[in-house]
Order: sequence, then structure tokens, then C-alpha cells
Amino acid sequence: MLPEKVREYLDSHREKHLEKLIELVRIPSIANDTSEPDRCMEAATWLAEHLKGLGLDVEILPTKGKPNVLASLEVSADAPTLLIYGHYDVQPADPLELWRTDPFDPQVRDGRLYARGANDDKGQLFTHLMAIEAWVKAGGGVPLNLKVFVEGEEEIGSPNLEEFVERYRERLSADFAVISDSAFFAKDVPSITYSLRGLSYFQVDVHGPSADIHSGLHGGGPTNPINALAKLIAAMHDERGRVAIPGFYDDVLELAPDERKAWDALPFDESQYAESIGLEELHGGERGLPVLERQWARPTLDCNGIVGGYTGKGAKTIIPSSASVKISMRLVPDQDPEKINDAFEKFVQDTTPSGVRVRTHRHAAARPVLLDTAGKPMRAGRNAVLEAFGKEPVMIRCGASVPVTELIQRLLGLDAVLMGFGLPDDNLHSPNEKFDLSQLYNGAVAAAAFMNNLGDKCLE
Repeated sequence: MLPEKVREYLDSHREKHLEKLIELVRIPSIANDTSEPDRCMEAATWLAEHLKGLGLDVEILPTKGKPNVLASLEVSADAPTLLIYGHYDVQPADPLELWRTDPFDPQVRDGRLYARGANDDKGQLFTHLMAIEAWVKAGGGVPLNLKVFVEGEEEIGSPNLEEFVERYRERLSADFAVISDSAFFAKDVPSITYSLRGLSYFQVDVHGPSADIHSGLHGGGPTNPINALAKLIAAMHDERGRVAIPGFYDDVLELAPDERKAWDALPFDESQYAESIGLEELHGGERGLPVLERQWARPTLDCNGIVGGYTGKGAKTIIPSSASVKISMRLVPDQDPEKINDAFEKFVQDTTPSGVRVRTHRHAAARPVLLDTAGKPMRAGRNAVLEAFGKEPVMIRCGASVPVTELIQRLLGLDAVLMGFGLPDDNLHSPNEKFDLSQLYNGAVAAAAFMNNLGDKCLE
């Protein structure tokens, strides 16, 4: 059990902790924003100073892109070491007109903090910083060695992360790892995530005439790049909603019967979920499978954006010179992104209509993750969530990707505990992002209890 003094400290310092989190969230650390001054170093510096104030040794380390923060605290050579990961970069705030208040002027309304990054991931990361402070100031010191790694490029696909982890593998080595960048299944359903989908992301460019040309004078002669791209996209799925790329499903790990049974017991209403995102029905993905299985345990292919030709007001009769689409494929265990990438590029080349030229550009990639649910770290996490939230957590998968999870698993040999505290309606990557303060405060208790539990010999 968490020492009462640690819990009391967290309870009595809620206002102070909220003020500090607001300071951090106020910094617009948008990793892919080139139109404004780069504020990522400002966020990294803020975190470095805050961690130094908690007694950690801290360094801001450069990458080819945004800087990372690496901190450590050694309490005993005999104690185990916990690696805490988070990211300080945030999504762009667009469209700004849909925000109720300025996305970088944090506001508290109805027990929730509204701002870009309030949840993803500054708020969730901050639960661990609150826990460290409580142990240092009231608990007689942190009960194990700590390493804190804060990334600055997660929201743009972590392009420099693998190189960084390889380079600093020894400094990142630990006995346990925890990541808080996920969500509960529902507000009153505490959860721990044990699997993540991977990602393959492409841009496909289709080129036709050397310039836009008159559709009256030339229509019927050249292949229209938009028409060709539409035909290509349509060919990517069959009538059952399955991805039509040859070999796409060859390595998919099928869902175990006990997992399907556990998911069937979750409080999930398909019609309510559809309504929550403004729809009447859900027909994406493979026909005949439950929604949760389609989102958590099956691979997908989706168009994320498409552009081509004239998109201004009024009419302009042209055959465009080019058209482009951005496509993401979410992958499940045991799919290999490189194998999928090769198959996708071959499919595009084989399927593109004649009369146009096509080019593919590989962007982000991440391997899917399946974590050990029976080991000490996961048991320590489950007990910590139970202590903080008063309910045994359910075990869930997530359809999203957190690239560092797989790198920690593959390069550091650790199965991180995905102990996130967000809620499904927190509007991640959308206007009016929020973080429930009850999740923030109880999340800090869980983070502190997790540190305590990792030193408990009863969990060996």
C-alpha cells in the first residue's frame, strides 16, 4: 500500500500541481509547425528545470529534429530502476475556430483542464512528476531508481526515436518501464492497455499532364490523375471491407477466444459509440466482425487526406496535372511494417491505371506491440490502478500506435506497462482537448503506488 504521507501530499498539493501543469501546457510545443517560432526547446527546458528541482540529474539531448529530455535519479545500487516515458510535443490546434477558448490558454471548466496537450501527453506525463515530488518531499525518497525520458517528436511519428534509443541504450536501460499515453475504456472503467497496433504511412502522388489543362479541349484524351487516383483507392478494399493488397493478412495473429470473451463483457454499446462520433451506423472495416475486434485486433487501411485539381470557389474546368493521397495502415501482431510497405508499393504500381505516373513516399512506420500481461510490472500496474481508482482495471487493446513501446520492447528488452489515464471523450488531436482533473489527481496516486509496488517482493 502507498504510504499515507505520500497520498496526503498529493491531496494537499493539487492546486500547486495544477498551476505547474498549466505552465507547461501553455507552451505551444508543436513539433511539425514551421509557420511559428519553434517552441519545442522551451518545453524541453521547462521540463529539465522542473526535473532538476525534484533532485534528478537532467540533460537536454539533441536529435536530428526536436530535442529530448533525459533525467535520472539513483537512490541505491541495489534498487531496481524504472524508466518513465512521455512526450512534450503536441498536435497542431487547427481548426482554431472550433475551440471554445484559446488552445494554449489553458482553462479549467467543470472539473476539466481544456488546452492542447492537457491530456496528450503533458497531463499524463505530469502524473509521474507529481508522484516523484510526493515521494521526495513526503515519502522519505523515491523507493527505486528512476530514469525519465521525454521525447519531442511523438506526434510526427518519432522519426529520430530509434536512432536515439540505440545511441543511448545504456543510459535508458532499466528493469521496468511505464508509459502513460493511453486511456481508460470508460470513465468508471479503469483500464490497462496490453497491445497496440502498428503503423505504415504513405503518400501516393499521381502525375498526368505537365500542367493543368482545359477539360473541354482535352477531355477524352489524357488520363485524369484524380480519376486514376480514385480508381486506385477504390481497389484497395474488396466488397467485404477487407484490404485487397495481396498478402496483407498473411501474418495476422488471430484473436484468442478468452480475449474475445473478455471484450464481450465490456460495457460497450455500438449505437451509443456511433452517436458519440456523429454517426448512425458503423460500417468501416471487415464485415461481420464486432467493432472492438475491428479496431483493436484487425489491420486497416484508411485514406487520411486527398488533394488534387481546383478546390477554390466557383468552377474551373480543368484536367489537373496531379493528385495525391495520404494513407495510413494500422497493423496488428505479428505483421511486419517493412513487408506491408513492400506489398503496398507493389500493389500501387500494379493497380494504377495507365496514362499516368505514380510515386509512393514512405513516411512513419511502427511495429505492433503485444505485451506480457502476467509479469511483475503488469501486476504492479494493476494493483496501483486498483489502489488509486478503487476498481480492478480491465485489460484492453488499443488501435493506435505509441512507437516507443515497441522500441523499448525490442531494443531495451522491456515490456512497458501502458498505464494511461485519459478518457475516450478527451478530444485527442481535436479541438477542445481536455483532461479530467480527477484522472490527473488519481493518476498521480497510481503512479506513486506503481513505484511502491515495483519494490514489493510479494509480487515476484
